Amino acid sequence: MRYFLTSLLIIAYATIFAQYTEGGVKPNIVPNPGFEEFDGFPIGWYYKGKDFDDVVQYWSSATTASPDVYGPRVRVPATWAEKGFGKQQPHTGQSMAGITVFGCGTGKPHCREYIQIQLTERLVVGQTYRVEFWVGHLPASMRVNNIGAYFSDKPINVVTEDRLNYVPQVYSEPVLVADGDKWTRFSAKFTAQSESEWMIIGNFFTDNQTVSIAANAGGGNLNFAYYYIDDVLVKKLDPLVNMPIKDDDLTRIPLEAGKVVVLKNIYFESDKAELLPRSYEEMDKLAQILRENPTMYIEIIGHTDNVGDANYNLSLSKRRAGQVMDYLIRNGIEAKRLQSNGFGSGQPIAPNDVEETRKMNRRVEFRILKK
Repeated sequence: MRYFLTSLLIIAYATIFAQYTEGGVKPNIVPNPGFEEFDGFPIGWYYKGKDFDDVVQYWSSATTASPDVYGPRVRVPATWAEKGFGKQQPHTGQSMAGITVFGCGTGKPHCREYIQIQLTERLVVGQTYRVEFWVGHLPASMRVNNIGAYFSDKPINVVTEDRLNYVPQVYSEPVLVADGDKWTRFSAKFTAQSESEWMIIGNFFTDNQTVSIAANAGGGNLNFAYYYIDDVLVKKLDPLVNMPIKDDDLTRIPLEAGKVVVLKNIYFESDKAELLPRSYEEMDKLAQILRENPTMYIEIIGHTDNVGDANYNLSLSKRRAGQVMDYLIRNGIEAKRLQSNGFGSGQPIAPNDVEETRKMNRRVEFRILKK
């Protein structure tokens, strides 16, 4: 039965792969690509990176500098509005982001700002990808080149308001010109060299390495460069490369009644129960296993570390398990085959004394009740 299940899953993945190679539409693996989904709304403006993190869903600042987001309920202070901030209309939809990408040498505070996102799946080594995003330009600011994207194995959280010293996989060699309220598209391709799953957008070069041109509209007297970002895209290009299936992959685990399996790559909003899009890949594998085994019943169990109030952690673990169950139901699994529970910090699998082991305790697993 175990080998039969594996064969079915391989056939299913092969079918998906065939759809891609036969000219099907490749999905954009950037969640919230147009910055349209908000977690909350600011009262004022953005003075630190966390302000951006708290507002834009899934996106975050890679440093303590403060990227901006614009939308229907975002208010730009008058002193910044006078300089033209926020007058640009989004490329599509109602929202967009904004970052400073040049000005360290002229004394501009927050002279480099970076926005980062966790992709919905990790990159496949050897696979070629198309990277695109649209940029608009604050008319009174300078125009520059070198705006690009760096792909990382993990998120970047650096305490700095200056430049990040990484080598981007893609960047614009020509100066990006989008005068007035126009938009221009940045587009490039690269072949993945690692299984990165984070993308960081900004200028990773020094001011001396960056070509800068004074603006010729809107006053043109600002000594820094500020660009709007919208409609971010990362997708695979033909030919497609298969993602290697690792030995500990969910699809390779033997299934038997009573077995407890830890789900890998399950992510939630910090201190919340909402599943992040990067979790969907693992969740879809579990849904596929349940579809291929229609008599299987499982219990989904949430766990936390021991940081914080025990009662709160217990509630959080139950809510997170419930979110996993809800995802499976929304994807066609009968509710009667699923149970959910949570034990907070009561069942650790590693010491809680350091972060490296605490994160092992923050997990979701499932128990096979009936095969």
